[in-house]
Amino acid sequence: MRAWRRGALWLIALRTMARTSNLSRPIIEALYSEALVLADEVRAVFTAGTREPPSGEEALVRLALSTEGLKTTTRMMHVLAWLLNQRALFSGELSESQVRLHGALPPDRPADPAQLALLEPATRELIADTERLHRRIARLDEAWRQHFEMDSPARAFQERIGREFGRRG
Repeated sequence: MRAWRRGALWLIALRTMARTSNLSRPIIEALYSEALVLADEVRAVFTAGTREPPSGEEALVRLALSTEGLKTTTRMMHVLAWLLNQRALFSGELSESQVRLHGALPPDRPADPAQLALLEPATRELIADTERLHRRIARLDEAWRQHFEMDSPARAFQERIGREFGRRG
């Protein structure tokens, strides 16, 4: 069920983003909903991991769960903070210059493969989901900071076709 919900939210965000060359309220709201669901899953997994482990579980597994849990929750808090700044911008609570000056998404600290190997597959998948969301938000943040003036091969081709048809008309 968890993967289906996130997949549906991602599809809504993807459809919305495919129609725009700038951030819009529907994009931010879809990503915010996705991030809230993911953050709740992260909280549930890593809160459960703070209990005393069953006998026989190694200290290295507890350490991996603790350190990767901290990275994962921090990653999600950065994503949520960025999305909240964008929501505040759309609602007029922050100006664009305030968000541009103070609202950058911090760089991610990816999971350590050696520590990931000690964790359960479902926990590794959850961590990977948060890393993918952070990368998507980082791409949006970078594009937004560049005012979406990125060189797109498809857009350049469309402009060239438009110029050619303009000359013949």
